[in-house]
Amino acid sequence: MKRTIFAAAAAAALALAASAPCAQAQSFINVLTGGSSGVYYPLGVAIGKIYGDKIPNVKTQVQATKASVENLILLQQGRGELAFTLGDSLKAAWNGEEEAGFKAKLDKLRTIGAIYPNYIQIVATTESGIKTLADLKGKSLSVGAPKSGTELNSRAILSAAGMSYKDLGKVEYLPFAESVDLMKNRQLAATLQSAGLGVASLKDLSTSSPITVVSVPKETVDKIGPPFISAIIPANTYAGQDKDVPTAAVVNYLVTSSAVSDDLAYQMTKLVYESLPELANAHAAGKEIKLEAAPNGSPVPLHPGAIRYYKEKGLIK
Repeated sequence: MKRTIFAAAAAAALALAASAPCAQAQSFINVLTGGSSGVYYPLGVAIGKIYGDKIPNVKTQVQATKASVENLILLQQGRGELAFTLGDSLKAAWNGEEEAGFKAKLDKLRTIGAIYPNYIQIVATTESGIKTLADLKGKSLSVGAPKSGTELNSRAILSAAGMSYKDLGKVEYLPFAESVDLMKNRQLAATLQSAGLGVASLKDLSTSSPITVVSVPKETVDKIGPPFISAIIPANTYAGQDKDVPTAAVVNYLVTSSAVSDDLAYQMTKLVYESLPELANAHAAGKEIKLEAAPNGSPVPLHPGAIRYYKEKGLIK
């Protein structure tokens, strides 16, 4: 009898040891964000802290990246567990659109939920004389890091306005902070930044130089169509901006991988949407995240763990 009990205990111990690497692999969450001067990064830091504090035996890391496109590729490669992305980049990744930077369909992507909208914010130095989209012709414009979500947005906006990069005087492919540095030094006329309202880079620019926030008219937005929608940058979002400015917006999503377990994805989803005050404290864009909208509109299937949470909240039948 003793030998039988010992053998059973040994077998159980071996089974536990065999399963340990798998459990250990799921105890790490790498949060893929964007540049440190954007909105993804401070929200990602807040989410990383929430996960580290509230999910038992989990270690978190927050990684600054070139944002949407890079994030989705890293997820597909198994090099992240949660990523921020723009809706149009997510759609392109799911469809495997090579022009957008995806050589094949990224079939491991699964959505956690919709978050806040990104506003297309085109800001020019006042001395450049740029007041409309047409005024960008012959002028220098930073369109975002190459193949980033912002850069894809830049292509879409210019195309809808009847322009391409060839119409510009000079094209810079720079992240937000670097673009602003060039504008401060009078080496760049304008920047297009796709981000939440009140992005740090543009706040910094507006407090140090006179700026003009350039309108994207509704008729231009309508030419692009979904996932772009018409939106307003409210007056006084930036220093010196005394009027509402019409523009385009694209919804952002939190995305994970099919390799992440249902239980972990459930906890990740639950903690994001039940920690909205903390996210609002991390950045003003966090105030625009609504639980009711979370399961809607993604071009990629929801993760089963996220579906479980939304069913509990009565958002999915």
